Amino acid sequence: MPGTVTITESSLWANRRCLLICCIVSSANMQYGFDSAAVGALQAMPGFLKVFGYEDPTSPLGYGINSTVQQLITSLLTLGSFVSSLAAGYFATYLGRREGLWAACALNTVACFVQIFTDSAGVLYFGRLLLGFANGFLVTFSNVYTSEASPAHLRGVMVALFAYWVNIGSILGSVVDNYTKDWMDKRSYRVPLACLFIVPTFLAIGLFFVPESPRWLLHKGRDQEARRALEKLRYGAVEGEELELEWSEMIRGVEEEKKIAKTTPWQDMFRGHDLRRTLLCYGMIACQTASGVWFLIGYATYFFSIAGITKAFEYSIMNTCIGFLGVNLGMYAIRHLVGRRTILIIGATACGLCELATAIAASVNQDSVSTGKVLVAFTALFQFFYNGCVGAASYPVATEVVSSRLRAWTVGSATSLGYVLAWLTSFCSPYFINPEDLNWGAKYGYIWAGSNFCCVIFFYFFMPEMKGRSLEELDEIFEAGVPARKFKEYECKIVEEAMQDLDAQHVANAKAEGMFVESVERTA
Repeated sequence: MPGTVTITESSLWANRRCLLICCIVSSANMQYGFDSAAVGALQAMPGFLKVFGYEDPTSPLGYGINSTVQQLITSLLTLGSFVSSLAAGYFATYLGRREGLWAACALNTVACFVQIFTDSAGVLYFGRLLLGFANGFLVTFSNVYTSEASPAHLRGVMVALFAYWVNIGSILGSVVDNYTKDWMDKRSYRVPLACLFIVPTFLAIGLFFVPESPRWLLHKGRDQEARRALEKLRYGAVEGEELELEWSEMIRGVEEEKKIAKTTPWQDMFRGHDLRRTLLCYGMIACQTASGVWFLIGYATYFFSIAGITKAFEYSIMNTCIGFLGVNLGMYAIRHLVGRRTILIIGATACGLCELATAIAASVNQDSVSTGKVLVAFTALFQFFYNGCVGAASYPVATEVVSSRLRAWTVGSATSLGYVLAWLTSFCSPYFINPEDLNWGAKYGYIWAGSNFCCVIFFYFFMPEMKGRSLEELDEIFEAGVPARKFKEYECKIVEEAMQDLDAQHVANAKAEGMFVESVERTA
C-alpha cells in the first residue's frame, strides 16, 4: 500500500557511525580555531615581539607591535581563505569533498614550514596567506560534507560540530600559548606554529575511512558509488524500506534540480528562487562577522594586556572554555528544544547586549579596575551566547538553506564573503584599539552592539525555520516560493512521491518474481 513506510527519528547512538565520520571531517575546523587563538595571542608574547615588533618601555609587555604588522598577520590568513573558499565551487565541479580536504592538508604543511623557519616579516606574511588558502578549503568542504551526509533530524547537531571543533582548537591554542608565553626566544612562537601540523595530519589519515558525499556522487552520475556511500553512512541506524525511501528521495531531488538548472552553477546562484537562497546564505555567514566574534578571537588577549588586565592569557583560556560550554548546550537546544530561527534571535540579542555593556563601562571610566572586570565578565558571556547560539546554528543554516546542486558554490562564496568581512574587521580593529591610533578600547563595542541588533531584525523577518526537513524537502519548499513565516506549515510532496516510487518498485519486483516462478514451473 502506498505510504506505508514509517519514518522514525533514530538516536545519535544509532547513528554513531555517521556521527564518527562527521566528527572526523568536521575536525578540520579545529585548525582554524587553533590558529586564531594561538597566532592572535602571539602579539602579546615578548619572544615574538622581539623578532617582529620593537622595544617599547611604556608598554606593559616591554615591546610594541606596529599596527600594520598586526593587520597583515591576521588579515592575510583571512584573505587567503577568501580566495580558496571562492574557488571551492569550481574545484567541486571536478573533484569531491574528500579531495578538497586532502588538498588543504597538503597546502597547510607547506604554509607551516614557511612560517616556522623565517625571521622575515615578508616571508611570514606569505606563509599566513598560504595557510589561509588551506583554511578556506578546510572550512568550506568540511561543512558542506557534514550537511550532505547527515540525516535530516540530526543535521543541526552534526553540522554544529563546526563550532564544537573551532572551540576545542581555540582552547588548545590558548593553552599552548599560555605555556610558551614566558619563553624569551623563538621557541615561544615556533612551538604554537608547529602544533598546526597536528590536525591536518590526523585528518588526512582519517579521510581514507570516510565515504564521499552520496549527493555529490549522484550529481556526478555515479549512482552505485552513491548508494554504497549512503549505506555506509546509515549503517546501524536505518535499513530496509526507510533506507530505500531516503535513497528514492535523493534520486528524485537530483532529477528535479537537473530540470531546474539553466546555465552554469555560478549564474544559477543568482537566478529565480536560488537568488533568495543565496542571499539568505550570505546573510547568515555575514552575521557571524556582525556579531564581533572575529575581533574578539583575533585580539582578545592583546586587548586584555593593553587594558592593564593581569593574567590576560588565563582569562582568554577561561573565556574559550565558557564558549565551549555554550556550544554543547547550544547543540542540545538545536536538537531538542528550539529551532534554528529562535536560537539565532536569542544569540544575536544577547551578544549585542554584552557588547553594549562593555562599551558603556568603558565610557564611564576606561582605565578603572572595575571596568576591566566588566570587560572580562561580559566577554565571557558573549563567548557563551555566541558559541551556543549564532556560532552553533550558523553553518547548519548556511549549508541547508541552499540547493544541493549549488551547495559547494554558494557556501564557498558565502564563506568567502565572511572572510572578506572578517578581513575588514582584522584590518580596521587595530586602528580602534591600538594606543598609537584611536585608542577606543572597549568603547569599540558600540559598533558591534548595533550590528548585532541588525542581525536580530534579519533573523526575525527573513530567516525560515528548517528544523527536521530533509535537503530535498527544502529544495521543494524554496522552489514553491513559500514565505519564511509559513515554512513549518508547508506539506511537501516529494516524500509522498518517493513513497510512490518505492511502491512502484515493490510492484515491479513482485511481478518479476512471479514471472520467474511461473517460468520455473513451466520448465519443471
